Amino acid sequence: MPLFALPFPAIDPVLIAFGPIAIRWYALAYIAGILLGWWYALRVIDRQQLWGKDGAPLTRQHADDFIVWLALGIVAGGRIGYVLFYNLDYYAAHIGEAFAIWTGGMSFHGGLIGSALVTIIFCHIKKIPLRALMDLACAAAPFGLFFGRLANFIKPELWGRTTDMPWGIVFPGGGPEPRHPSQLYEAALEGIVLFFILRLFTHHLNALQRPGLTSGVFACGYGTARIVVEFFRQPDIQIGYLAGGMTMGMVLSIPLILLGLYLILTANEH
Repeated sequence: MPLFALPFPAIDPVLIAFGPIAIRWYALAYIAGILLGWWYALRVIDRQQLWGKDGAPLTRQHADDFIVWLALGIVAGGRIGYVLFYNLDYYAAHIGEAFAIWTGGMSFHGGLIGSALVTIIFCHIKKIPLRALMDLACAAAPFGLFFGRLANFIKPELWGRTTDMPWGIVFPGGGPEPRHPSQLYEAALEGIVLFFILRLFTHHLNALQRPGLTSGVFACGYGTARIVVEFFRQPDIQIGYLAGGMTMGMVLSIPLILLGLYLILTANEH
């Protein structure tokens, strides 16, 4: 065991409780990510020059309506994805627990699929360009990723592999050995770093004038960041390592990167 290890900070997962009703940091983190992403999306829509001479092909009202759809897609897709990708055998035997979102267990890749489906349906109903809304949602997505990973840390869940680095943390339920705070690594890469990369493209490289480019950069950026962090993150115990030392997170990120490359290569000036 290393000479130095950081204890897990004493964070009560419940912010406020009113009898049987509890307000949890976990839920607040997701709400904060969605609301801040919504606020940022409205600001991007208002910057009409970012979209080219014709301005944004969607309005603030579209964003206001879409946020409800998106929240449902994230939550439903994230939970269904976790059940299917990470713990199908368990939930097949305990079907009722599959709906207990408050116990934890969300899949980013499932949430992305859920978000994509509601985006396609919304664009069809509202008659707005699919790639434009995808680009807007992806530009704002790092807010949700950042707060979502903080929620994983506070819970705590999805901790890293054992380490002898001085910033290793002894997580409750993670055994006596210090582990990488991989949730914070993901918050930094998928939230902060990816946000500034996307902002560079949207605000300085005219990416919004090439529909699909911002979405492609997001997909490649997230997929790459996730694969990097997977080398430090402890695989889910019920799955473990796959062939060649791969993890489920790596496997699910590969097609995401390929999709991102396709979107980048097919993004054209409009």
